[in-house]
Amino acid sequence: MEDYLQGCRAALQESRPLHVVLGNEACDLDSMVSALALAFYLAKTTEAEEVFVPVLNIKRSELPLRGDNVFFLQKIHIPESLLIFRDEVDLQALHQAGQLSLILVDHHVLPQSDAALEEAVAEVLDHRPIEQKRCPRCHVSVELVGSCATLVTERILQGAPEILDRQIAALLHGTIILDCVNMDLKIGKATPKDKKYVEKLEALFPDLPKRNDIFDSLQKAKFDVSGLTTEQMLRKDQKTITRQGIKVAISAVYMDLEAFLQRPGLTTDLHAFCQAHSCDVLVAMTIFFNTHNEPVRQLAIFCPLAALRMTICGVLERSHSPPLKLTPVPSTHPNLQAYLQGNTQVSRKKLLPLLQEALSAYPDSKTVPSGQPETVDVSGEPDKAGTPLIPGLSQDEEEPPLPPTPMNSLVDECPLDQGLPKLSAEAIFEKCSQISLSQSPSASLSKK
Repeated sequence: MEDYLQGCRAALQESRPLHVVLGNEACDLDSMVSALALAFYLAKTTEAEEVFVPVLNIKRSELPLRGDNVFFLQKIHIPESLLIFRDEVDLQALHQAGQLSLILVDHHVLPQSDAALEEAVAEVLDHRPIEQKRCPRCHVSVELVGSCATLVTERILQGAPEILDRQIAALLHGTIILDCVNMDLKIGKATPKDKKYVEKLEALFPDLPKRNDIFDSLQKAKFDVSGLTTEQMLRKDQKTITRQGIKVAISAVYMDLEAFLQRPGLTTDLHAFCQAHSCDVLVAMTIFFNTHNEPVRQLAIFCPLAALRMTICGVLERSHSPPLKLTPVPSTHPNLQAYLQGNTQVSRKKLLPLLQEALSAYPDSKTVPSGQPETVDVSGEPDKAGTPLIPGLSQDEEEPPLPPTPMNSLVDECPLDQGLPKLSAEAIFEKCSQISLSQSPSASLSKK
């Protein structure tokens, strides 16, 4: 794979037609691995001297936000320096020069910003339901399986099994296992085809990591924020709401609040984040498990406008539906109020209506011209229907079954698709939190 990727980078320096295998805008592990493996397969099985280049559909600077991607690349010994990112190749210029052929993998609809590239799409390989109105007029192969990497594995094993080495097999194997929740049939993400090709890969390469080991390590990597800057940490899992001209960012931060507040230069970083993202308020919900493996949520509300900050804090403190059970935490940071959150069942999803209520209650919001749009921008893949992550748990009607992977490349105005659900770190925390509470002594006593 390394020699192939080096050749791809060299090809970018030449003025020649390119076949670009493009993953989706989420660039989750499935999208990244599917693009790499499919491009490698096409390069090895095309007789003509055509160049197939995998392109990760994010900026290079965005890769550190995807901890499982970074971890897996290191584990499989693929240097990040060899990868090609969206900001390193001008697809628009290639298309205008008549030198671009696009192959979409793990998505089948380009966003509005890439609408001009639609006529360059030559093939699609995806595992989501087709949007009939937007699907490109080309060869489209779509099958509803748990992981797009399953479809790439199938194509390789059916078309040219001899090119499959252990490195590529490990990439595909780990990705399918992660996407299919360790092949747990009770959860319902894995299909018979996913199971079939995981078993085929294991039969061909018996020394592949154990399923539990690779699944656990990839999930752990999703939570790991130790190498991120404060800005990256806040942007990693962010939602945004705007109401009557006031914009609030709500970020899930996977660490203890005390450690977060002790980060060097935090106040400067929070000011810079709000300025860069045009936010009036930043709400950080810290999420972690304590030494007793019990879920803990904490809140930090940062807002330079004292009256607005006090309004938001007042609404959250007085809330009874749902009750957050907030306990103020001392903070030396100006413009920041911190809390311990006693009710760990209140997620960001349930916090949003309270924040909207607070924005409506803020006096200065009345002076904003009416008609301002109220939006909730989830920097995650659209919510999808599906079975609960942990078997035996009732589905919370206010909470989507599984929060999504960031910005899957659906067009901005399209309806949310109802395909197979993706997983996120917060989704796993959500369900583990419910399990922990249901097994606590107080919960047991309340049932008696």
